[in-house]
Amino acid sequence: MAKVIVVTSGKGGVGKTTSTAALGAALAQRNEKTVVVDFDVGLRNLDLVMGAERRVVYDLINVIQGDAKLSQALIRDKRLDTLHLLPASQTRDKDNLTSEGVEKVMAELRQQFDWIICDSPAGIERGATLAMRHADIAVVVTNPEVSSVRDSDRIIGLLDAKTAKAERGERVEKHLLLTRYDAVRAERGDMLKVDDVLEILSIPLLGIIPESMDVLRASNIGSPVTLAEGRGAAAIAYHDAARRLAGEQVAMTIPGEKRGLFEKIFGRRAA
Repeated sequence: MAKVIVVTSGKGGVGKTTSTAALGAALAQRNEKTVVVDFDVGLRNLDLVMGAERRVVYDLINVIQGDAKLSQALIRDKRLDTLHLLPASQTRDKDNLTSEGVEKVMAELRQQFDWIICDSPAGIERGATLAMRHADIAVVVTNPEVSSVRDSDRIIGLLDAKTAKAERGERVEKHLLLTRYDAVRAERGDMLKVDDVLEILSIPLLGIIPESMDVLRASNIGSPVTLAEGRGAAAIAYHDAARRLAGEQVAMTIPGEKRGLFEKIFGRRAA
């Protein structure tokens, strides 16, 4: 049965789009049909990160308004047959997203794919609430800084109130993806430590993505970091996160920190 994931945060610039692309490519590499959907109407960056900006003909709004069929708007990745993109519109307003239209598109996607990953715009406006509306799983992307964590806490509240599952009295499965983590800076007190973030947000940790030039380089060349030829630390962390989403038991590591600290943190979390 298809699973719908929303990649969300309260703050912009934390790595939602790069994480959507990286997780989508990692799941598609498992030979599972995966589609990444851009809900950031008006900005549309996911196609750039996926290297498909010149291939966009129709978009999500075209499908919702009946100007194109879903099959016309879906873009198959040139590197992976199991990976597709449904781009957002750059020329339309977020008001063109309708609850009924999104519901219809998500129902069609569920029939065709194993994984549907929705790249949400930052904040709590219409695009963000519609992106999370049909989610089974939420990946809350957070940087280890106070403002990012505070805004993510607000998003967690919305996931418990504004989703279809919430209306049915159910809970969206929530996971924390901590991005741009630097153990040296955390030890100096320049950013929050992993256990500080976990204590504030109180949701399971999906993965820790280290600060890495590999991520920026991959975005600039239009290729998810998980498709890079060399497996750097960031790519490995994203692959491990995708495996955990798929239900595998994968040991968690904190980049740059000693194992003793890791055991102390996660031993406490598991208790």
